[in-house]
Amino acid sequence: MSDGRREKGRKLVAKLFKGISGNARSVMSPSFSAFTIEHLYGEVWQQDDLALEERSLATCAILIALNRPEEQAGHFQVARNLGIPREKLCAVITHAAYYAGWPNAVGAFRVLNEVWPEE
Repeated sequence: MSDGRREKGRKLVAKLFKGISGNARSVMSPSFSAFTIEHLYGEVWQQDDLALEERSLATCAILIALNRPEEQAGHFQVARNLGIPREKLCAVITHAAYYAGWPNAVGAFRVLNEVWPEE
């Protein structure tokens, strides 16, 4: 494992998931967790072809389309940590409804309201 990518991944995970309870790594095997930190967050999320905010919104859209509420909860909070306005997430969910299905969008709004209630 590359120490540089591992350290970059750890720093980015700390930034993205700051203040978020739960630990997805606890359900992963140690080797899968290490691969996630080094490759996904230490390499893929570090590329400069998309800004972190764009990468976050793309991730949220994919999780909406796949109907993955547990992962949506974490990544909606990541978006919030990155300063993405709640209204942008609402717009992504609405847009996704037309491509991924109305029930997926309704479920995503339910998750968003649980983790980031309207103020």
